[in-house]
Parts: sequence; structure tokens; C-alpha cells
Amino acid sequence: MNPALTQCPVCKDELAITRLQCESCDTAIEGRFYAGHFANLSPEHMEFIEVFVRSEGKIKRVEEELSLSYPTIRNRLHDVIRAMGYEPGKDESFDVDEEKRRTILAELDAGRISAEDAMRALNGEEE
Repeated sequence: MNPALTQCPVCKDELAITRLQCESCDTAIEGRFYAGHFANLSPEHMEFIEVFVRSEGKIKRVEEELSLSYPTIRNRLHDVIRAMGYEPGKDESFDVDEEKRRTILAELDAGRISAEDAMRALNGEEE
């Protein structure tokens, strides 16, 4: 069975999945179905994800299995992230550098700031 197309070959717009059918009993379901972010991935992306998951996300093990360097593994991971519609390195919950994050958490632990103030500071909001 071939993978579902996700992009119109004529206008390049997103294709809608409108029918699902059971190969065993021939039951069919019609509607509009979302394929999800994984539908946008190439076979090469999916192979990389399979190795990455099997390696439990340990880049050293991915390097060994694929015989590729750390920078190449990172680049491939970033390609997959972009193909899924995200931007690598963007952690929206923490917009501060590591040193400032540690300082904020130490202040919270010492009781000098409230949890709300800590969350605002970690999100990069002005005090």
C-alpha cells in the first residue's frame, strides 16, 4: 500500500482525506480527516525517526547505528522538526538563558519570589 498524498500535485495545496475504508470488511467512513504532522514527512524522515525512537533519543546511539557525525544527526533532526511545521530550538515555555533560569529557580527555592513571579520571569515577561 502506498502512503497517502498530502499535497495536491496540481496546485500544491494540502489534500483533505475524505474517505477511510476497511480492507477486511469493506466498511467505509466518509468525512474530513486530519492526517497529522507525520503525514508531511518523507520516507527518509520516517526512517530517521524510527532509528531515533529505537535509540531512545540518545544521539550517540543514533550516530553509531547510522555511522554519521553528531552535526549530521542534529541537522537531520532539525529537518524532521521543520517538516513537521515547527522551528528547532524554540522552547516557548522558557525564553531565558540557562544561567538566568537557574537564578530564577534559586530565588523561588529561597522564597524570595513567588511561583507566579518565577513563571513570568521564565517566560521572559517584564516584571
